[in-house]
Amino acid sequence: METTSKRKFLMELIEKHLNIAPESTLEKVLELLEDEEDIRDARAEIADAKVNGTISWDEYKKETA
Repeated sequence: METTSKRKFLMELIEKHLNIAPESTLEKVLELLEDEEDIRDARAEIADAKVNGTISWDEYKKETA
């Protein structure tokens, strides 16, 4: 329950500030969110490689040619 109320509070706070924030700030926020998503994706790929292994660069080139 606590998580739901924190989430609601944060969403309301974000909405309030989105209406008054300059465009440059919003662009920076979007860049940070994209960076975080890229980091999360990279971590998932690394974890997958640890479990399932990888292929050599030569094998990759053959498969994608």
